[in-house]
Amino acid sequence: MIFEKEDEKKLKKLGVYNLLDLALMTPSSYEDRNLYHFIRLNELNALDATIESFSITPKYIKLLLFAHNLNQTLPAYIFNPKAFHKKAFEVSKRYFLIARIENRYGHIQAVQPRIIDTTGEIIPKYKNRSIKNQIKKYLTKERLSKYRLREEEILSLYEIHFPTSFKIEHYEKTHIKVLKFVEVYNYMLKLSKKKKFYKSSRVIKADPLPFIKSLPFKLTGDQLKAIRDIQNDFAKEFAGKRVVMGDVGCGKTMVILASAFMMYPFRSVLMAPTTVLVSQIYEEAKKYLPSTFKTALITNKSKADEDLSSYDFIIGTHALLYRKLPQCDLVMVDEQHRFGTLQREMIKKLISKDKLHPHYLQFSATPIPRTMSLIDSNLVDYSFIKELPFKKDITTKIITKNDFKELVRHIKSESAKNHQTIVVYPLVEESETIDYLSIEEAKEYWLKHFDSVFVTHGKDREKEDILEEFKEKGKVLIATTLIEVGISLPSLTTIVIVAPERMGLATLHQLRGRVSRNGLKGYCFLFTKTPKNSRLNAFCKTLNGFEIAKLDLKFRQSGDILRGEYQSGKSFRFFDPSQDEDIALEAKRRVGG
Repeated sequence: MIFEKEDEKKLKKLGVYNLLDLALMTPSSYEDRNLYHFIRLNELNALDATIESFSITPKYIKLLLFAHNLNQTLPAYIFNPKAFHKKAFEVSKRYFLIARIENRYGHIQAVQPRIIDTTGEIIPKYKNRSIKNQIKKYLTKERLSKYRLREEEILSLYEIHFPTSFKIEHYEKTHIKVLKFVEVYNYMLKLSKKKKFYKSSRVIKADPLPFIKSLPFKLTGDQLKAIRDIQNDFAKEFAGKRVVMGDVGCGKTMVILASAFMMYPFRSVLMAPTTVLVSQIYEEAKKYLPSTFKTALITNKSKADEDLSSYDFIIGTHALLYRKLPQCDLVMVDEQHRFGTLQREMIKKLISKDKLHPHYLQFSATPIPRTMSLIDSNLVDYSFIKELPFKKDITTKIITKNDFKELVRHIKSESAKNHQTIVVYPLVEESETIDYLSIEEAKEYWLKHFDSVFVTHGKDREKEDILEEFKEKGKVLIATTLIEVGISLPSLTTIVIVAPERMGLATLHQLRGRVSRNGLKGYCFLFTKTPKNSRLNAFCKTLNGFEIAKLDLKFRQSGDILRGEYQSGKSFRFFDPSQDEDIALEAKRRVGG
């Protein structure tokens, strides 16, 4: 145990669980108590001084000092004095003082002097006073060496808390680099301790080749690599826990089907967030998996008492969580972050109800930056699908109110080619705080000027039926961001996003990803009142989801992996995931990844 029990309780309240956490509680400033023979103007100066005179006024105390180290007399003022100040100083007595020395109207004077015990040292100042005592008590070079830090890193960390020269106040590059490294290294160490290994409920030597050869098209290199990674997981004694991360339209469904194929004749289950999405995957499964496969589709509309034990592959929405499921040796979840907290907890129980665990695969079309995945890979394994089955040709353009007539002409032209358009609004109903039209305010225009217009939003109970009908018959869909994930619309060529500056770049990329799924020329229009927005301009220049994720990280900063979600809000004080990939790589190497 590093800390004594009483100290441990106090430190936990401050977020300190180990010695590196403590070392990262850096001083907010330093007080240089060295006696110099010259004045450092507008800074704190230590003085070896004799009080020559002392006078009190209603607003301040005035002292006349002879500073022996400066060999000069100077006035000193204590403004808004407290009662103890009046008794603290005696004329003709010699003190060690510290005071800020200023030049006011051509006169040198000391401001707010206070008595100090010693001179000749540099005192670190901490925002939390108790931290100072804990650091003195526990932070030693010997203890730091147990974390496999290099000697120069230990010395640098130690110097931050026990400085020998005042230059430390302005941290040098070496100190900053060490703080960055120690922060991310400490974070990875904690993650690696959270990674648990469970015996697998099924160890198999699977062969995906018959499935791959049966397909009427060639899989990309990244799809094949992801399938090989999963094949290797299935052959190991411990249950695989892998995230398959791919850009929008990269062909994750084929990896899902290959995984179910490899697990056969043992059972697989896949859960996805919407009925539309599970229906699409179900149709693909029936089309591409061998006829021997018995595949079930489970939604809220399915019979609640149906016996699922005769199926090889069960595909469903969160309705699966409320069914009695037979043993499954492979559990797959698509877009897990779309499920609520309670549902995510139920998924955990689904994969950990026995001592033997099924293999667990998560699929996501929301790429995270490479640096973040490097860190997170201490908790789960990753496979990336960056190649697309065909090159996307999407023009992304920022437009304003002045471009609206041109936009309408474009949509009518696309409609004439039997191509579809989606217009995404930020709100369903009018708002006093957001200066953009809502669906309710805007829909009349679209219904009046266009044919086959469909309208839906997140709270609409009929939304999935409307999306299905739009897919078959529609020309223009007015919606909120509910269409961000899921539905495949082969004829969709245009998406208009209203108030894009209110969304994260990852969301914008997901929305744009609905377009040009089958190689048609695509268009994404960002309708905004702030056209000079640097984030939006950067977004227009790339279609690569991993580049977008890097931009998103740069603009919004990372989230907190340890507590579960990637959200905006910085989780690191020193380490910058958008710039410090080399530091993350070194930390990962030393953690043993």
